[in-house]
Amino acid sequence: MPKRFPLRLRDITPRGLYPRSVLMVVLPVILLLSAVTYIFYDSHWRHTSRKLSQTMASEIEFMVSLRQQYPGEFTALSREASEAMSLDVTVIEEATLPTEQKQLFFTALDEILTRELDVALDQPFWFDLSGYGETVEIQVQDGDDILRFMAERDRTFSTTGHIFIVWVIGATGILIALALGFLRNQVRSMLKLTEAAKAYGRGRDLPNYRPSGATEIRDAARAVMEMRTRLTTFAEERTTMLAGISHDLRTPLTRLKLQLAMMEETDEIRAARADLKEMSAMLEEYLAFASGKEGEQPAAFRFDTLVNEIASELEGDVTLRRTDPVSIIARRGLIRRAVSNILSNALGYGTKVEAEVIDGPHMAELVVDDDGPGIPEARREEAFRPFHRLDAARNQNVPGTGLGLSVARDTARQHGGDIRLEDSPLGGLRVRLRLPS
Repeated sequence: MPKRFPLRLRDITPRGLYPRSVLMVVLPVILLLSAVTYIFYDSHWRHTSRKLSQTMASEIEFMVSLRQQYPGEFTALSREASEAMSLDVTVIEEATLPTEQKQLFFTALDEILTRELDVALDQPFWFDLSGYGETVEIQVQDGDDILRFMAERDRTFSTTGHIFIVWVIGATGILIALALGFLRNQVRSMLKLTEAAKAYGRGRDLPNYRPSGATEIRDAARAVMEMRTRLTTFAEERTTMLAGISHDLRTPLTRLKLQLAMMEETDEIRAARADLKEMSAMLEEYLAFASGKEGEQPAAFRFDTLVNEIASELEGDVTLRRTDPVSIIARRGLIRRAVSNILSNALGYGTKVEAEVIDGPHMAELVVDDDGPGIPEARREEAFRPFHRLDAARNQNVPGTGLGLSVARDTARQHGGDIRLEDSPLGGLRVRLRLPS
C-alpha cells in the first residue's frame, strides 16, 4: 500500500506570498468579528430582547385578566392602559385566530416572543412580526372573541442591535482595505525584486529597477544588485583572461606549425601536427566563446528559426520531428554556438540524429536524440567537464576539443536555463536544452 502522509497546513493554504499575507490579515479579523458578534448577540441583544418580550407578555397577560374579571368595564380600562402602557387593545367579537403564521427572516425574534407568551398566557395566541413598521400585532383568543394588541416594536424586542453589527462590519471593512493596500505595496516591491533577480539570472538588465518597499526589502534588493555586480565583474575578468591567454598562445603555435612544416615527414611529425591542430581548435573555441560573451546583448528572436538554420548548415542529416514557434530573449550568438555544439556532438557520435523544438510552459526546449553509444548515467556529469572526453563511452576517434557540452551548459545557465542528459529512444544519448521563453 502507498504510504499516506498526514494532511499539512501548507497543503490547504495558498502558496503565493500575497494570498498568504491576505489570509493572515483577513482570517483573524473575520474570526474576531464572528466572536464579537456572537458574544454581543448572546449576552446583550438576546438578553435584552428576552426581557422586553417578558414585559410585553406580562402586560398582555394583565389585560387578558382584566377583561375576564371586569368585562363590562374593559373598554374604559383598555383606554387607560393604552395611555399608560402605550398598548393599543381592540376587542374583535365572534372571531378566531388567523391560521397563517408569518415568520421573520431572523427567526430568533419569533422564538423569544413565542416562549415568553407561552409562559405568560394560557390562551391561544398569534402574532405578526414580519412587517417593517413601528408596531407589532399580537392576537389572543379569549373565549369567542379576540383581543388584538398593537404594541410598539422597540418595546417588544431590541431594534438597535443591527446598528452595532453594521458599525463593526463597516469598521472591519475599512481596516481590511487599509491592510490590503499596505500589503499590496509591500508585495509589489518583493515581486519587482523577484523579477529583477530572475532577469539578472538570465543575463538581462533592468535599468529602471530601483529598490523600494520596507527597509528589509530594500536591503535584500541592494544585496542582489551587489551580488550581480560582483558576479558579472568576475565573469568578465575570467573571460578577458582566457581570451588574452588564448590570443597570446596563437603566436608560439604558429611558429611551431611553421617549424613542423619545414621538417621531414614522419609519423612523429604527423602526430605533432595533429596535436597542434587540436590545440588551435581549442584556442579558437575559447576566443569565439569569449568574444560572443563580451560583446553581445540579449535580444528577442525566434528559437525555432535559429535551430532550423543551424540544422541546415551542419554537415550531416538532422531530422526535425517538431518545431513549435517560440521566441526567447537571449544572446543570439551564444545560443547559436550552444545549439551548434549539441547538434555537432550528436552528429559526431551517431549516424541518425533527430531533434525537436518544444514550446513548453515558460520554457523553450530543444531535444536532440542520437543512436550513438550513449553515456552511462553515472558518468553524465563528467561530460560537462571542460577538455574531458568520455572515451570509454563515446567513440575515441571522433575529433573534438571536449568543450562542446561544457560551453553549451555554461551558456544555458547564463540565460536561466540548463542542459540535461537522458537516455534516447534511438538507443544513444538525448540532450535536452531548456531556455526561458
